[in-house]
Formats: sequence, C-alpha cells, structure tokens
Amino acid sequence: MCNRCNHAPASFSRRHFMLGAALTLAASVPLLRTAWAADPQTPNAIAPEAALQRLLQGNERYAANAPEQKDHSAGRAARVSAQYPIAAILSCADSRVSPELLFDQGPGDLFVVRLAGNFVDDDGLASLEYAVKFLGVPLLMVLGHTNCGAVDAAIKVVKDGAQLPGHLPELIESIKPAVIAAQERQPSNLLAAAIEENVKLNVKRMHDDEPIVSEALAAKKVAAVGSIYDLATGKVSLI
Repeated sequence: MCNRCNHAPASFSRRHFMLGAALTLAASVPLLRTAWAADPQTPNAIAPEAALQRLLQGNERYAANAPEQKDHSAGRAARVSAQYPIAAILSCADSRVSPELLFDQGPGDLFVVRLAGNFVDDDGLASLEYAVKFLGVPLLMVLGHTNCGAVDAAIKVVKDGAQLPGHLPELIESIKPAVIAAQERQPSNLLAAAIEENVKLNVKRMHDDEPIVSEALAAKKVAAVGSIYDLATGKVSLI
C-alpha cells in the first residue's frame, strides 16, 4: 500500500508532463506550417520554372515507361508533420488521370485538387489558396485531358439540350463557358477545342483570384500554367 502511494505521484507527474508536451507540440504545428511557407530553406523553395521542369521530365519518364524506382516508405515519418509539394494541380477526377503517376512524382510532391471537368469552384480555389499561402507551392497547374467525359457532356447540353440527372447540371454550368468559347472558333474537333478552352479559362480564374493567388502570381512567387494530358500517348502538353 505504501509503495503504491510512494510511486503514484511520480507516475502521475510523468503522465501530465508527456500530455503537456504533446499539447504544446500540437498547438505549434499550424504556426510552424505558416513559417515553412515563407522559409527559403524548405525543399519546395524552388523557382516556378524548376518545378515545371521537374514535372515535364517526370512525364517524359512516364510516357517512355521508364519511371524512377521509388521507396514510398522513405520519408513517411517526416511527412507526418510537414509537406513540401512542388506544385498544386487542378485535375479531372477521371480514373485514367493520376497526376502523381503521369508526372512520376512521389508522396508529398504534389498537392492535387480533383474534380470532374477540372474547373475551379470556390472550394477548389480555397484549396489552391491554401497550397500557395501555407504550403509555399511555386507552381499551379490546370491539367485537362483528351476525351474528357465531363466536357463532352457539356457539349451535349449546349448543342442538343441534353437533360442530366442529379447535381450534374450544376457541374456542367461551370464547363459551358468553355464550350461556348470553343464554338466561336468553329473548330473541326469541338471536344478537343472545348477541353483546351476549359483549361485556359480556369488558368485565367487563378489570375483573377484576389488577394492570395493573384498577388503571388503578380509577385512571380508562383506561376500558373495550363496543360493537357493525352490518354493515348501518356504525354502532357503545355498550352
């Protein structure tokens, strides 16, 4: 009985010390992440051009079926407390489009926002703002792809008055401006033209976003580019 009494305060004290330390560390993480975004020593503190070059080189490896061998467990513990993505990518939700694979990047390298039709809505824009403001990404990319079903559906709505179920009409409303812009060009391939216009319009929206993204772009801390992934060849082309 006395032995238990003698040891109880020490055990109680150790538990409280460890709990206090954990709470202190947890409280400091948001502040640290804010600091990392502005820290020139972070791994992703590279020029936008360098980030883009890394993506394009990775895509060359992917298209040639010669990806780098990666140990995905390496650095896992370090990634628990921090992430240093080199690019934030707005991509289509299409199952055939996987930015990490087609750019041959590993865990923690890309901050990906995926939505059918790869357009910027308010929630997606907030995610990109977070990547710029707090993660310090040097590059923003809108990644469209060939044979996009969402864009094709928007064409059918615009041209044929197709009726879609559920929440799909709301999604299509965000893509229709690209279809209309493409129609004005009178292209031989309306789907390809609309996919390209959709990418361009959403890159423009990034430039128009105030104050976070537009200010970062104006200061040349970040670059925004548009691109299209060819499902057949595996290659990404800038537009």
